Amino acid sequence: MLLDGHDDAAVSDAADRLAAGELVAFPTETVYGLGARADDDAAVARIFELKGRPIGHPLIVHVADREDAGRFAATMSPLADRLVEEFWPGPLTVIVQRKAGFAAAAAAQQATIALRCPAHAIAHALLVAARDRGVPGVAAPSANRFGRVSPTTAAHVVDEFGADLMVLDGGAAQLGIESAIVDCSGDQPVLLRPGVLTRERIEAAAAAPLLAPHDASPRAPGTLVSHYAPRATVRLMTTPMLRMALEVLGAEPLKLAVYSRSVPSGVATGVRHRRMPARPEQAAHELFSVLRELDREGVHLIWVEEPPPGPEWEGVRDRLVRAAAA
Repeated sequence: MLLDGHDDAAVSDAADRLAAGELVAFPTETVYGLGARADDDAAVARIFELKGRPIGHPLIVHVADREDAGRFAATMSPLADRLVEEFWPGPLTVIVQRKAGFAAAAAAQQATIALRCPAHAIAHALLVAARDRGVPGVAAPSANRFGRVSPTTAAHVVDEFGADLMVLDGGAAQLGIESAIVDCSGDQPVLLRPGVLTRERIEAAAAAPLLAPHDASPRAPGTLVSHYAPRATVRLMTTPMLRMALEVLGAEPLKLAVYSRSVPSGVATGVRHRRMPARPEQAAHELFSVLRELDREGVHLIWVEEPPPGPEWEGVRDRLVRAAAA
C-alpha cells in the first residue's frame, strides 16, 4: 500500500499501525526504513521475519528527539550528548548503554542500543504521531531483504516486499547511504560504520579521535563483511586494473556493466557504462539506485572503479567493499 507521506491522514494511519504492532516503511534522509514499535518485541520480530534478518543482528531505534532517546538509554554519556547536540536530527547513530528490560529484541539482546533522530520531515512527523499514541521509538533497519541493496525510493521498497506493506512515499532519499554509527558506550568513541558525515567532523564534535572497531565493540547494523549486494556480482577494481580488463575484453562481453569516474564510456563495445560522480556526496546519493538499475537491466557483472582515497569517500568505499564481498 503506497501512500503519500506528505498527507497528514496517511501519516496518522501509519502511526496507528505502528501503535498496533504492525510494520510500516517510511523515508529518512539516508534510506527508507522498515519500522515497528521498538518497545514491542513481538512487533520487532516481524521485521526480522520479513527481511530474513538474523535475530542476532541489532536494529537502529529512531526517536523524535533527545528526550525520547532517554527512554531507551540507561544513560547518555557526555560523549553521546556532544554528538547528539551537533548532529541530531541527522545521519548519525550513537550506541549507548540500554535501559534494562527495554527494547531487547531491537538490540539483539545486547546491553547497548543504537539510537538515531532522523532529519527527514516525514520520518519526524511519523515519530511524533506514533509517540502521541504511546510509541516511544521505532526500530527500523533498511526496508530491503537482508544483505541486499538498500532502498532509496518508495518504489524500491515495493519491489522488495510487494503491495501489501504500507509504504509512506517521501520521494528519493537525499543522502543515499545509511547513517554513520559511533559507539559511545565506552570511554572512547569507536566508528563502527562510516556514513556521509566525515571522520573529521565527528572527531571535532567528539573532541576525541575515532577508534577502529575491536573485539569488545557491540554488534551494529550494516557491519557484516558481505552486505548491500545486488544480484549481479560486483568487482571493485583499481583504475589501472579496470582499464586493462576492458582492453582485453572480447567483442561481446557477457552482460557487463562498468561504474567509473575516470574510465570513459565506449571503451568496450557492448558494455553498459555508468559515470560515477566526482563528488562523494553525489556518489553516495545515487550508489544504491545505480546498483538496483543495473540489476533490473539484467547485467551479470558490475565492475566498479575504486573511489579516490580520503575520508570524504569513506562511506561510499565501505558500501562498495561490502557489496563486492557477497
